[in-house]
Amino acid sequence: MARLFEGRVVLVTGASSGIGRATAFAFAKQGAAVVVSARRVPEGEETAAAIRAFNEDSSFVRADVTRAEEVDALIARTVEAYGRLDFAFNNAGAIGGVRARTSEVDEAVFDQVVATNVKGTWLCMKYELLRMLSQGHGVIVNCASVMGLRGSEAPGVAYVGSKHAIVGMTKATALEYAPQGIRVNAVSPGSVLTEMSPFATMAPADRDARAKALHPMGRFVRPEEVADAVTWLCSDAASYITGHALPVDGGRVAR
Repeated sequence: MARLFEGRVVLVTGASSGIGRATAFAFAKQGAAVVVSARRVPEGEETAAAIRAFNEDSSFVRADVTRAEEVDALIARTVEAYGRLDFAFNNAGAIGGVRARTSEVDEAVFDQVVATNVKGTWLCMKYELLRMLSQGHGVIVNCASVMGLRGSEAPGVAYVGSKHAIVGMTKATALEYAPQGIRVNAVSPGSVLTEMSPFATMAPADRDARAKALHPMGRFVRPEEVADAVTWLCSDAASYITGHALPVDGGRVAR
């Protein structure tokens, strides 16, 4: 039986761990050629190598998504290696460290979060779209957050504001490119227990209590559940969906 994405090519940024790594694996298991990208070379290379254990069409390209020339080169190397770019998951992101109130946020932290989450997502879309326009098709999924759909005191103004910006950019871009056959959506995960999560250093009992307080389904979101949402949005099953920010949050924003 043919796999869902046989013969297709996907780029996943921020793929060295967490949601990005899980999504790269999910695409590869469905037959896609996967370009793994991240700033951290050892972790990115390890992800690509692990995928090649069951899907030889995987490679790692280091890129800093805040730098236009590196994003441009990333797309160029993807197309050079595989001849096309069908899907892109723009997942690279920053959270901004310790919680701080708006009047207390360090300017350098704010700039770093906005540069990665907002500028980085825009730059990725910019260069992905140029390739997809030349093909006449493509699907982009951006990684937003439930914090892009609601207000929150934590993890702070830079992160919450940047995720709202990603949702807005997703909608605007979807409207611009729908006539050209390119779909643009976002996933909005609830709290995912990854190394980037502020919950990662909490005691297990405290983490469980916090998860139950936040999510009606009573647990954290698994990276694989976000990956399933991304692959679905890229599939033909979602062929008439664009401009949508899909919550993957166990009912959190429904409250």
